[in-house]
Amino acid sequence: MASGVKQDQETTRNRLGKECSPYLLQHANNPVDWYPWGEEAFEKARKEDKLIFLSVGYSTCHWCHVMERESFEDPNIASIMNEYFVNIKVDREERPDVDKIYMSFVQASSGSGGWPMSVFMTPDLKPVSGGTYFPPKDMYGRPGFKSILLNMAKQWSDQRQKVSATGTKITELLKQTTTFDVNIAGALIGGEIPDENVWKLCVTQFQDRYEPAFGGFAPSVKFPQASNFTFLFHVIMKEGDSEAGKTARRMALHTLDKMADGGIHDHIAQGFARYSTDRKWHVPHFEKMLYDQAQLAVTYSTAYIITKNKKYADVVRDILTYVSRDLSHPEGGFFSAEDADSYPEEGSSAKKEGAFYVWTHKEIVSLLDRPLASKPDLKLFEVFCEHYHVLPHGNVNPDLDPHNELTGQNVLAVFGSLKKTADKFDLSEEDLEKELEFGRKLLYDVRIKRPKPHLDDKIITAWNGMMISGYSKASCVLDDPSYSNRAVKAANFIKEHLYTPEKKLLRSCYTQGSSVKQIEKPIEGFLDDYACVIRGLIDLYEATFNQDWLKWAEELQKTQDELFWDNGLAGYFTTTNTDSSILIRMKEDMDGAEPSGNSVAAHNLIRLSVLFDSAELKEKAGKLLSSFTGRLTRVPIVLP
Repeated sequence: MASGVKQDQETTRNRLGKECSPYLLQHANNPVDWYPWGEEAFEKARKEDKLIFLSVGYSTCHWCHVMERESFEDPNIASIMNEYFVNIKVDREERPDVDKIYMSFVQASSGSGGWPMSVFMTPDLKPVSGGTYFPPKDMYGRPGFKSILLNMAKQWSDQRQKVSATGTKITELLKQTTTFDVNIAGALIGGEIPDENVWKLCVTQFQDRYEPAFGGFAPSVKFPQASNFTFLFHVIMKEGDSEAGKTARRMALHTLDKMADGGIHDHIAQGFARYSTDRKWHVPHFEKMLYDQAQLAVTYSTAYIITKNKKYADVVRDILTYVSRDLSHPEGGFFSAEDADSYPEEGSSAKKEGAFYVWTHKEIVSLLDRPLASKPDLKLFEVFCEHYHVLPHGNVNPDLDPHNELTGQNVLAVFGSLKKTADKFDLSEEDLEKELEFGRKLLYDVRIKRPKPHLDDKIITAWNGMMISGYSKASCVLDDPSYSNRAVKAANFIKEHLYTPEKKLLRSCYTQGSSVKQIEKPIEGFLDDYACVIRGLIDLYEATFNQDWLKWAEELQKTQDELFWDNGLAGYFTTTNTDSSILIRMKEDMDGAEPSGNSVAAHNLIRLSVLFDSAELKEKAGKLLSSFTGRLTRVPIVLP
């Protein structure tokens, strides 16, 4: 099986064996009595009057694997969990609504968030305590997971009424803090559409955060957040050679150059990792997410439109080569992600982060010990090691490798340029690129024989919509109809497998070998599913001029408005109002690794209003923007 986690339901130790999510199936043989999110677990908690322990993660999450190995596979810890708690596992990619609510609590209470997310809740689903990864034992003056479990169990036993009251108070505070900013702040300043001062402030905020040496907008850990480039490109196109336009151009293109050269970019098998752990974009967190590939395909396509620099076109082709080869279902859908961890070699007992991707100097020398075709007195490994910064003792800073998994290893990255390497070895840039390409091919042929990372072969509607945009945009920019054909195949997949007879979208479907399957109670689509598919269909229409895609986008827009629009205060809720287990109906007001559904929806409404010459859609776009005026007036950089 593609994902490597499909389970025989008769042999699993808990209820997760009946699920389809690769993440839930990874935990199907834990000694923990896991339940999926649903009424069966809630009823058990109410009936037995137990706290709920909620664990949220995703299948390619490194620290999720660590906590499973250390705690959830430990029989002693599992016995405590089973005795005192009802334990629920959630795949955040399946249920972003659940994730968003409880992550808001964790971030508000601890000042940070991440996965795995660990939350203790009352039987009526109100959070009382939480965090992210917990080590199994007490260390560094902080309690371990076992101690936390016992403490929470004691609190519930001794102070049940107080704990319940805390949960009620926290939930009310969450409702206030998550609805005030987007629902009321716009109205407080008149509900007007943001003016040009907002985008000027946003440019200033990007300047304040910009890291000029290596690009990006964070001091150390850096994400390839595509929404940043979307905004900066709009400024470039609007302002041209003005000071603001030049500033936006410098920040955007320098960052994209450094990302393409860095280790976050897989120079051997294409695609981009989820984020860099350092300011140089050198050492990535090695998992690869579909949504990053989709958004970066659009980003680099746009960079090519602006500059006509072939380098950006090459990066687009690189990304789409990876997605077509490694993240594609035969019927046309796209898989979700590849893991960061893998076995160093066949027969290894433990996985290591990045094992599939890194190289020792000795390996490179051995594999590339051959003369250059263009200059026989030089060996290929000499120019390759120089260009990709391959060092005899490895090129990973020990500070970036706390568990010593990358000791002696090299993450390929370019810190110079093609010209610099060519000049050093007295080669033409054209000859050097041919030699490097040959070297990359040799390494790919070796690497592909290593144990591969786990593939999350879940197919998520929103991310597939993003990928349709990626292929459609590339088709237009690079004048390559094969890309629009691939986008058409994906759109047809959504229509067949993720679109109901009631003309509504579903969140996800699942694979079983080469076939596609669905869970017994399919998860309804969320705002981002609708918004991203609508955008993908508009982009596909612009690539093919097939009116059918535009008509479907219009139909989905009407459904989105019916399901998610706030008739009172405008803007779109993330969820429908049909699930009683969702305590708070939230509005997403921040662009992160994925864009906010409201951001995408605003763009869609404006584009559709032009394509259909619709005053109604234009008015709705204005209302949507006005509902976020308060947020945009203060911190536009969080919603660019």
